[in-house]
Amino acid sequence: MHITFRDLIVLYPLIFLAGFVDSIAGGGGLISLPAYLFVGLPSHNALATNKLSSTIGTIFSTLRYAKGRAIVYLVAFPSVVGALIGSHIGAKLALVLSDNVLKFVLAFLIPLAAVIVLLANPRKERTLEVENVSKTRAVVVSGLIGLTIGTYDGFFGPGTGTFLIILYVSFLSLDHVSASGTAKIVNLASNVGALLTFIVGKKVLYSIGLPAAVFGIAGNWLGSGLALKKGAKIIKPVMLGVLAILFLKILMDLI
Repeated sequence: MHITFRDLIVLYPLIFLAGFVDSIAGGGGLISLPAYLFVGLPSHNALATNKLSSTIGTIFSTLRYAKGRAIVYLVAFPSVVGALIGSHIGAKLALVLSDNVLKFVLAFLIPLAAVIVLLANPRKERTLEVENVSKTRAVVVSGLIGLTIGTYDGFFGPGTGTFLIILYVSFLSLDHVSASGTAKIVNLASNVGALLTFIVGKKVLYSIGLPAAVFGIAGNWLGSGLALKKGAKIIKPVMLGVLAILFLKILMDLI
């Protein structure tokens, strides 16, 4: 593995874009994970290093949503518990697979997750308040959502935030902004759980991931501010173009 300065010039702006996109509508991993693969990181290192940069970036967008009072803690707390458990399970599963097998899995999951993210539109769902849902149901459903999506996040990751938003709107009747804010703190928990597993497994490349985190912080901070004001209408076309280029590179590597 040899990462050049030219590779980093390509990588870091994409990490900024991923943080920007993820903080608004989720799905930033659909840009950041392929970006790490694009510059030549082995699959396990790409997953682990992506967790490092995305975790640090997500901290800042979560703080901004919290400041804007866009987090529903009745939903967030049980989801966080489920996500911490699930992300550890998912990360352990990812470490068991060989690099070649994992690369084929990623090549399948990236376009699948991209299609789901690009076609989903949580704004069309109900916009009732969480108080209209019983507290017991909210806690149980939130925990199950956190466990399920946390496992997915630990194993793969891209689209996690968007999947959380869709499920919160569909099953717990949160409005889009509250769902986005709540998804951020849950996504942060699943990122931390998976990251700790990858750190123990010695798969994180700090020399690449820590500088990338600075770009992720900037993207997350700007994107979360825009989300609180205007939403995510400009994001999907940008994601589609980036995904097309990055996925083509992955296919070329597999052939």
